[in-house]
Amino acid sequence: MNALTTGDFVEAVEPFELFGQWFGDARQKEINDPEAMCVATADADGLPDARMVLMKDWSPEGFVFYTNAESAKGRQLAANMKAAALFHWKSLRRQVRLRGPVELLSEAESDAYYNSRPRDSRIGAWASQQSRPLESRFALEKAVAAYAARYAIGEIPRPPYWRGFRIAPVAMEFWQDRPFRLHDRVRFFRDAPGQDWRKERLYP
Repeated sequence: MNALTTGDFVEAVEPFELFGQWFGDARQKEINDPEAMCVATADADGLPDARMVLMKDWSPEGFVFYTNAESAKGRQLAANMKAAALFHWKSLRRQVRLRGPVELLSEAESDAYYNSRPRDSRIGAWASQQSRPLESRFALEKAVAAYAARYAIGEIPRPPYWRGFRIAPVAMEFWQDRPFRLHDRVRFFRDAPGQDWRKERLYP
């Protein structure tokens, strides 16, 4: 039968189950950081901004990442709680795109993940004024040493500005490479999180 009419994933009826299958494949075959995703936000002028982050959790509620809320992306999200994200698994020749509103995780959820991080990473969250000008590498190392001394004994509390964010997608597109650039693309979409999904196949 014609490969253009007998795709496997194009028959899926729900995107999160399909994402789980693809992410499982990526964890087995992608060489580096299968959980890496490019998150895009927009500044006050509407100019898009994008950067790579690590997805730390996902569920039918959405895709979770953590960051300094005073960073560029944190400030942009505070002004416009919407974002897009992209997973590109080059080894599998697959991509997943998603976009939707963003919500802050609870303080308890942020605490739980922060406390699971290596001690040096928790110190780094205090030392780094993420996205702001840095006069020298020495200045950063000095800040790390200062906070390491400050929290030499006992637990390291989560900085109040270090928070978790969840993108709750209203659109998810699955892309798979095919010969002659006749790729397979399937887009799931809905009007708001929690509503039923609709689906359409897209031209390459």
